[in-house]
Amino acid sequence: MTMTGWLLFAATFLACVVEAVEATTVVVAVGVTRGWRSPLRGMATAIGVLAIIIVVLGPAISSISLSPLRLIVGALLLIFGLGWVRKAVLRASGYKDFHDEDAIYLKQVANAKAAGTELGTGRLGGDPYGFTLAFKAVLLEGLEVAFIVVTFGANAHDIPIAALAAVVAIALVVLIAVIVRGPLSKVPENTIKYAVGILLTSFGTFWGAEGAGTHWPGNDVSLLAIIPLTALVTFALVAVLRSSKRRPATTAEVAT
Repeated sequence: MTMTGWLLFAATFLACVVEAVEATTVVVAVGVTRGWRSPLRGMATAIGVLAIIIVVLGPAISSISLSPLRLIVGALLLIFGLGWVRKAVLRASGYKDFHDEDAIYLKQVANAKAAGTELGTGRLGGDPYGFTLAFKAVLLEGLEVAFIVVTFGANAHDIPIAALAAVVAIALVVLIAVIVRGPLSKVPENTIKYAVGILLTSFGTFWGAEGAGTHWPGNDVSLLAIIPLTALVTFALVAVLRSSKRRPATTAEVAT
């Protein structure tokens, strides 16, 4: 595997781990609280819908010429990446609470218990609440995984590598969930989100500039400079914000 292939695999894997953790937390919470039959049905149905979407959209994206694709995808990745970086920087500097899978899991469990059985049973039997919640969680997070796989893979001319990374990420998270059967708080999701934000921003910068006609020195090797530089900028922002948070307010600032 080439250097670009490894970077593609790492970026896709980390991004998909985050999405898989969030979807799996909902499914496990509902399954533990209300039984597994309906949430597993909902999950399977969502996976089927996702498969259809990927089959339909995959060839359509691949048929777009490379430069416009890179420009569009680069811009989208920058938007997503900067959003993730912004939240990560705010969390690391103390301005935003860390993402807490334990709290999310307990909230889902409480909601599932509160829903009770007043919704009755569907035509196929089972629990409509559990089915719907699992379906929505898997579909929404799965759409993000599909977007990551198709766009990353198409830009790098290596959809199989991106798909393999997604499969490995999802399989790993599901395996941990089966073993733990509880909140996936052991997965360092906040750190992974920080890393994914840096990677998305770096790839977005690289592909967006290429789509606009820029030629990077060394082509793909430039990513080895762009990624660390992006990381250093975020670390500097964290340091500045931490310093600002610790600095006591002056009389003038208090007055305003």
